[in-house]
Amino acid sequence: MKDRTYKALTEREFERLEDFLDSLGDEAMTVEMMDGFFAALICGPELIMPNEWLSAVLGNSVPFTTTKEGEQILGLMIRHWNTIADELERTLYDEEALYFPVLSVDEDGTALANEWAVGFMSGVEMRHGSWHELFDDDDHAGSLVPILMLCHEHDPDPKARTDPKGLENREDVITMMIAGLSHIYRYFEPHRRARANAGVPQTARLKVEKIGRNEPCPCGSGRKYKHCCGADASSLH
Repeated sequence: MKDRTYKALTEREFERLEDFLDSLGDEAMTVEMMDGFFAALICGPELIMPNEWLSAVLGNSVPFTTTKEGEQILGLMIRHWNTIADELERTLYDEEALYFPVLSVDEDGTALANEWAVGFMSGVEMRHGSWHELFDDDDHAGSLVPILMLCHEHDPDPKARTDPKGLENREDVITMMIAGLSHIYRYFEPHRRARANAGVPQTARLKVEKIGRNEPCPCGSGRKYKHCCGADASSLH
């Protein structure tokens, strides 16, 4: 297990990221959705680079006002990604280790977890074909059930909505969701290892550093930063 070489986000940094995402409107994810989204991408059998997922988080366009703002926001996202990756990796070596998701609470202080589950399933959809094995595995597919229950609680299609009785004890469902997340990560570890052994890059951690305007963008697009995430007030990719 590698030592952590980065800092988890502080409460103030989460607020900065949340304020930025809120400023982008309804098309962008909330921090809670982003947390679930990242968790799915890290758990899954295939590595998905930021150049593919960033537009989904930010609602397809990124109106960074300055290069400094772009560096700051991307840096916060990557640090949080690395926090999730680190905590999930711990579950491979410590059976009691868990990743505790970032969940917002309502006026009564109750965590609902719907947005987190929606974000997670959005991550699954990015590589739905590679998740089929788990969905079709009768012995292990149960780890997805709490996530699916929370994801579909308010589904626009009444027929797809979760039976309210199943969520009467929401705290228990969220507890099962958290435990299921560790199970999902462990389930796909052999797949990630096999791809790594085949020479396919599989490191879940992303680099966080100051980015030169002419250096490759850390999102993995292959383009120069100034023409990619560092492009002021421009569309992403």
